[in-house]
Formats: sequence, structure tokens, C-alpha cells
Amino acid sequence: MSHPLEKFRFCPVCGSAHFVENNFKSKRCEDCGFVYYANICAATAAFIMNDKNELLVVRRAKEPAKGTLDLPGGFCDMYETVEEGMRREIQEETGLKVDAIEYLFSSPNVYMYSGLGVHTVDMDFLIRVHGDVDAIKAQVHAADDAAAAVWLPLDKVNPADFGLTSIRNAVIRFLHQMLRK
Repeated sequence: MSHPLEKFRFCPVCGSAHFVENNFKSKRCEDCGFVYYANICAATAAFIMNDKNELLVVRRAKEPAKGTLDLPGGFCDMYETVEEGMRREIQEETGLKVDAIEYLFSSPNVYMYSGLGVHTVDMDFLIRVHGDVDAIKAQVHAADDAAAAVWLPLDKVNPADFGLTSIRNAVIRFLHQMLRK
């Protein structure tokens, strides 16, 4: 996989072709002095559990890994906290409005998008939805990046069904933590 800065040949400020490597994560324009850093993006994933100990999973509607299982989540937008981004992504993909979220863990990731490896830090959260399980299930509908939404008992969750490596690894880590309890 190539370094993300290799895709940028010209200075975005002055258009100079003298846009050279400054260090591992930045390029500098030799003409105007502009320095660009390839910083990571914040991304989220939600482990949403109901009172029957079922996990809400979605089926990816788009590439990469279209058709495979995924967790609700995605990139955080500018000017929003990670928690706000997590809640927004859950509502966009499943229709659920959630309040309490519990941070679990994070991991570095490279998300391939339009031929570019977008470096992210994935932050995984546990969300417990309490109440009438049938009523909660009736609220859930797949939308946005999700083609389907399904509740799976934890013992039926198979990490190999998750198409994105980072999500698969998070599912393995999550199941290991849940089984230790």
C-alpha cells in the first residue's frame, strides 16, 4: 500500500510542483512554504446490545466489503465530538436514537476509499438499549450505508462474516471481553 501523501503531487495553496516530502507524515512546498500533514481521521463503531444479549449488526450496502456484516458507525464530521458522531451514525444507519454510550477500545486502521488509504483511529463503543425488545426491534430500519439490520445472539456472531478487517478484529476483541465476564 502506498503512502497517502504520494497521491499529492502539487501544492494545494500555490499549485507548485515543488511539493516535497517534509517528514513521514507531511509534505512542504519549496515555493510558498505551505506544510500539509496527513493526520488520521476519527471513526466509530457501535456494539449495540439489547436485553436479550443480542448484537445489532448491519449488512454493508456499499464498497468496500459490500454485502458483508458490519457494525453501525463511520467517520466523525468536522465540529462534532466522537460521541456525537457515534450517535449520528447509529441514527443514520439504524433509526435508533441512543443516549448512553460506553467507550470500549480503539485501534489504528487504514480504510480504502477511492483508491486512497485513509488512516483512521477506530473508536469502539458499547451501547445498551433497554426495554421491550420487540418494540426496540420495530424501531430499527436499515438506511444510509446499511442494506439490512439484524439482531444476532452473541453465540451466533461469527467474526469471519465481517468484511472489514478492522471491524472483524474489533468483533473478536469484543467477544473475548464479553465471554470473560
